[in-house]
Amino acid sequence: MQIMILGLVLWTVSHVFKRLAPGLRARLGEVPGKLLVTVLSLAAVVLMVVGFRRADFDPVYTPLPGMGHLNNLLMLFSVYLFGAGKVPGVARHYLRHPMLTGVVVWAVAHLLVNGDLASVVLFGWLGVWALVSMLLINMQERWKRPLRGRLRADGIVLAVAVVLYGVIAMIHIWLGHNPFLGTYG
Repeated sequence: MQIMILGLVLWTVSHVFKRLAPGLRARLGEVPGKLLVTVLSLAAVVLMVVGFRRADFDPVYTPLPGMGHLNNLLMLFSVYLFGAGKVPGVARHYLRHPMLTGVVVWAVAHLLVNGDLASVVLFGWLGVWALVSMLLINMQERWKRPLRGRLRADGIVLAVAVVLYGVIAMIHIWLGHNPFLGTYG
């Protein structure tokens, strides 16, 4: 689990670097700064995945029966939110942080169906990171609400989200964690 925690720390540091050390981040320059965050983020994801897969199963709580259905619905919504902030649709007009909100929804969805220690640490940490990131951004930047876009753009994002959700589900199945089999009792 130490490898996973190292990945979580690396993810957190690389993502809050701009908020906590804006002068240093600015001195790096736009492209080198983004490249550094990208490289550190990819390394963090690899460490999180490897660490999570190697972690022992230490139960913390037993997920409630039937949560698999809610998990799958929340995951589709989470994938939708990841894309909603990038297109001029209706959702972007109402949500200041659609991608970070998607991370929170993703974390909650996974905590509904995974009650082991590694899951609580991984999904709980990333959910809290997303909430703290929202707070830091809100404290440092004013939000200028984007113009309300077209519902058609949100429909396209939803269609792409359904396809991506299918790909994510297939990857989970390939890794041995079928999202359609858990806690449906």
